[in-house]
Amino acid sequence: MIRHRRTVGAVVALTLGTVATAVFGFAAPASAHVSISPSEAKQGGYGRFAFRVPNESDEASTTKLEIFLPENAPVGSVSTMPVPGWTVAVEKRRVDPPVQVHGAEISEVIAKITWTAGDGAAIAPGTFQEFPVSMGPLPDVDQMVFKALQTYSDGGVVRWIDEPQPGGEEPATPAPVLTLTAATSTPEPTGAPTESPGTASGANEGGDEDGTGLAVGLGVAGLVAGLAGLVLGGLAFARTRRVAGGPDQGGEAPTTP
Repeated sequence: MIRHRRTVGAVVALTLGTVATAVFGFAAPASAHVSISPSEAKQGGYGRFAFRVPNESDEASTTKLEIFLPENAPVGSVSTMPVPGWTVAVEKRRVDPPVQVHGAEISEVIAKITWTAGDGAAIAPGTFQEFPVSMGPLPDVDQMVFKALQTYSDGGVVRWIDEPQPGGEEPATPAPVLTLTAATSTPEPTGAPTESPGTASGANEGGDEDGTGLAVGLGVAGLVAGLAGLVLGGLAFARTRRVAGGPDQGGEAPTTP
């Protein structure tokens, strides 16, 4: 019986392993491409993003990454965060009309960012590296497509430049895509007078103290009333016992000599 259970368990484990290998083994290569994280943001806002670069080669290392910012969605402010062992270079382009950043007009924006690995800093096989950037204000478009070139130590270059197709399958070499959603605005309350924080806070504190005092007073009064009722009830019960019990409680009735 034990051997039979072990055989069934082995078959189940083998079946699950085969299914997992079939699902995850074939799905893994599709996700091992240059991507941006997070992949969603708000239009008009600022954000910190990271280009994640996995190494897909079994022998060569990644030595350079080139990111091209979309021409149809210029960003006025772009800054990079230092990555240990890597140098960064930017290329700019002129835009017309200019981009508005905090009330100022910016006529030159970053068009391309290039990271190059120094000695011993290349992305080795089986590992990945993230390259952080800060961008904003994000344009009023539905998405930003960042085409990327990944260069390996053996001279090979992978071009992650395919744009997503609506309703279609993921392309073989997809470009990183940042999806942008409309910014939500919170309407200000109208028609009601506003109080200063100090006044409102003081009123609330006074109200809380009054409410607490009243609750305590009512609680004490209820407790006293309950105890009084209990005492009166006990006295009434004892008196009833004495009146009703009369001669029986004292034995025989006294006789006159």
